[in-house]
Amino acid sequence: MEKEEIDGCSSLAYKLLFSCPFGLSPPQLSVVFDESYDRIPHSDINLENSISQIWDLRVQKNASLFNGKKFRYGGYSQNSGDGSNQESYVCLHLGLTDYRTFVGTNLNPSWEKFLVTSEDDSTQCQHTSSPLGNAAIVETSDKKIVVLQRSNNVGEFPGHFVFPGGHPEPQEVGIETHEYSKDSKDSELVNKRVSQEMFDSIIREVVEEIGVPTTSLSDPLFIGISRRVLNVRPAIFFFIKCSLQSKEIQQLYSNAQDGYESTQLYTVSMIELEPMALKMPGCHQGGFALYKLMVGALKNI
Repeated sequence: MEKEEIDGCSSLAYKLLFSCPFGLSPPQLSVVFDESYDRIPHSDINLENSISQIWDLRVQKNASLFNGKKFRYGGYSQNSGDGSNQESYVCLHLGLTDYRTFVGTNLNPSWEKFLVTSEDDSTQCQHTSSPLGNAAIVETSDKKIVVLQRSNNVGEFPGHFVFPGGHPEPQEVGIETHEYSKDSKDSELVNKRVSQEMFDSIIREVVEEIGVPTTSLSDPLFIGISRRVLNVRPAIFFFIKCSLQSKEIQQLYSNAQDGYESTQLYTVSMIELEPMALKMPGCHQGGFALYKLMVGALKNI
């Protein structure tokens, strides 16, 4: 499923690359991790050279920048189940990229020059880093949604509202290069570990960002993939139930947060979230759209 929303401003635009309103559990989501899904260098040598130039300038301004490895989103494939219980099985296609290449392609002032004219999303973005982000719609026991306000210290979208999230991390599953993953005798095992990291990473992010204990969180359900139109940033979204009430979460957050990435936590109803979503990065606006699709689908059961 693809859907594009453009609210008159590209920075608040998103594209739903895939939606699964009933949610997928870990056995229903697989991954193929392969270098064929890595970024393809652009033929324009000046454009390619701008990647290192932009990174060098960023490092000069901020020596603490770290060029960490990230999974690159290279598309997905889908196989329908037997039709029972609205099942569908999705396979994410992931390569390897890094933060430096993300800054130099997706965040490049000339980022649109890296795009290819194509109806196929993976082809259109074949020259961009496109690191896969993640985020979760966390629902409290009193049926509120957790939203964070980003601090003014962050490089992207300071002061904006977001859902808790971050990135799945290659290092968490022992991946530094494709050669390292090939050293494993069982590529299927590598793919399974990367697939599990999709679910493990979002739990880590929620625990770290809002301060709740892991034991208070349900198993995540994968509900889809959103991509903001501005600099084509992709993110996978999950739905997680929290057994704590809003007041308890607020207290835990005030004790846990360091104020660098976020400065405030809100627990809001869907109606209250509607106007807040207008001040979310495009991919998170798409995450809200995925959640609304889930709520609508469950009402129709």
